[in-house]
Amino acid sequence: MSTEYTLSADGYTAVVTAHAAALRVLQFDGRDLVVPFTAGGPIPDYRGIIAAPWPNRIADGKYSFDGAAHELPINEPERATALHGLAFPLDWAWKESDAGSLTLTCTVGPTAGYPFVVELSAHYTLDDAGLHTSVTARNAADVAAPYGVCPHPYLVAGSSPLDEWVLEFSADSFLEVTPDRLLPVGTVRVDGYAFDFRSARAIGSTEIDHAFTDIAFDGGLARLSVRDPAGTGVGMSWDESCPWLQIHTADKPAPVPGRLGLAVEPMTCPPDAFNSGTDLIRLEPGAQHTASWSIYAL
Repeated sequence: MSTEYTLSADGYTAVVTAHAAALRVLQFDGRDLVVPFTAGGPIPDYRGIIAAPWPNRIADGKYSFDGAAHELPINEPERATALHGLAFPLDWAWKESDAGSLTLTCTVGPTAGYPFVVELSAHYTLDDAGLHTSVTARNAADVAAPYGVCPHPYLVAGSSPLDEWVLEFSADSFLEVTPDRLLPVGTVRVDGYAFDFRSARAIGSTEIDHAFTDIAFDGGLARLSVRDPAGTGVGMSWDESCPWLQIHTADKPAPVPGRLGLAVEPMTCPPDAFNSGTDLIRLEPGAQHTASWSIYAL
């Protein structure tokens, strides 16, 4: 069974597992803010993980960096992609903790398809404003490394069906993807599309598994809210290190239960950035990069 850590503060409780540094539970006054998973078992659907050193997927697991070709193992065989990085299978090491904070670390690489060495540090802080997470990457090798990161929580607004939840976030464009492999085609303005949630409205039957960009940042933060018509809700904010946002309505083919929560993933780069280069972080030797986000009750 993976070691796990419980944080408590001002009505909030968070449980983080050493395996994948995953957020297993987040509650406010006993109400789930994320879809939890069972202690000691597998992590379904990458719930709560830190996806690094890339978010989302890489087509065919193949990319080139600084003139060298690389090929990663395929872990999404139905789409022939390398999905959600290399950190999620790892057990992260404890560095420090107290009642309301926790720091876990791991090292990614060198490994097949990623001959780089990136040290990751995930810091969690719980207070009366919710759960705040930052992930810092440091290049520990003597060559530059490609890098990206995102969290993978499934938010829960309340007890009503997801179709009834009211979603709002300010993004002017979304990334059109191929229907079979969800690989990028090009950015499209949300105007006139079912993906326009710049004004709060119910999700309804809309199925979303897309990245959004041209996000509005106010005072250095972007914000998303999802509210249950019964009156509860959950919000998420993130800093300008993440100019992309993946939203997924967690649709599953019957008889598997679907639409249990709304995946909200602030990303430093879009899907397949190792090939497109779009917003890909180039970590020089010794350089660091930090991305931060928060989840809180509404």
